[in-house]
Amino acid sequence: MVKPPEDFLVVLNTRSQDIFRKIVERYLDTGMPVGSRDLSRMLQVGLSPASVRNVMADLEDLGLIAAPYTSAGRAPTQEGLRFFVDAMLEVGTVDERERSQISQHFQGSGSQGQVENALTEASSLLSGLSQGAGVVIAAKSDMVLKHLEFVRLDTQQAMAVMVGQDGQVENRIVPLPPGLTASALQQASNYLAHHVVGRTIAEARKALSAQRAEQRAELDELTQKLVDEGLATLAQPSGSEQPTIIVRGRANLINDTMASDDLARMRQLFDELESKDGLLELLGDAETAQGVRIFIGSENKLFSLSGSSVILSPYKDANDKVVGVLGVIGPTRLNYARIVPVVDYTAHVISAMMARK
Repeated sequence: MVKPPEDFLVVLNTRSQDIFRKIVERYLDTGMPVGSRDLSRMLQVGLSPASVRNVMADLEDLGLIAAPYTSAGRAPTQEGLRFFVDAMLEVGTVDERERSQISQHFQGSGSQGQVENALTEASSLLSGLSQGAGVVIAAKSDMVLKHLEFVRLDTQQAMAVMVGQDGQVENRIVPLPPGLTASALQQASNYLAHHVVGRTIAEARKALSAQRAEQRAELDELTQKLVDEGLATLAQPSGSEQPTIIVRGRANLINDTMASDDLARMRQLFDELESKDGLLELLGDAETAQGVRIFIGSENKLFSLSGSSVILSPYKDANDKVVGVLGVIGPTRLNYARIVPVVDYTAHVISAMMARK
């Protein structure tokens, strides 16, 4: 079980914290472990290599650092990186050049097609800024309808044919009230075809509920029942709500010097992302997250085998509802101080764009 940051802060004195910080910063900068002799030269307060080794031994006993291989220096463990990120990381700000670069990518985006293109751009942009892989996980958006009609299948059910404004077509089965005539079915189709244009199913239900008295004047009892129950059925999940996953910059995570085991784990990560296993859970976590989330190594089951770090931030629609997450996948030695604010700012820009949609 990972100790809370305050536990380590109580245990570590100023000297120990300084040495631990230098070990982590060297690792994040170079990916290499550092030895006591190099550390003694890096410290502002003069300490002999022997004194540094004693502190390093204490840090190792706490599980914050470890030797990657025999007779090596020391590098932070996953628990050590988590402690550093939670308790010691000094997050920077997005510089003006990057803010301008991010904002300009999404100026004018607002329509459905533009939103989809913008999410792809966001993934590419984050990959370029981080030298990792950019990732966007988008919840399946509700279809904005251009047309809806009912086609009778038998006495008990009909097929609802929904055509989206983007050309997407979806067919769903809805139950029919007993005794519904062909003319009543046509009347329900005509009525809904008029009222759903430019709306999602949820928006159509809300609008029709607001004009209930007018509906009753236009529709007989059975037709009204089909309209109400049909929309209620169509508002239920269809089983095809798997989110969209966009990953750009995979090559940044795979190189010729990788050990075969590391390469296999990274390929497995991409396979799991494409299969979308665990993405719904990740989106569910994002709905309760306050800003940026950082997963290190095995902390999230989706990324555990690859040993990667993942920095994610939710983005929202015009109703302040979380509709996706975006971020960066990279090695555990990511430049957290720089990438965290970049991911956070990009999420805010995307949220603003979604609000204009």
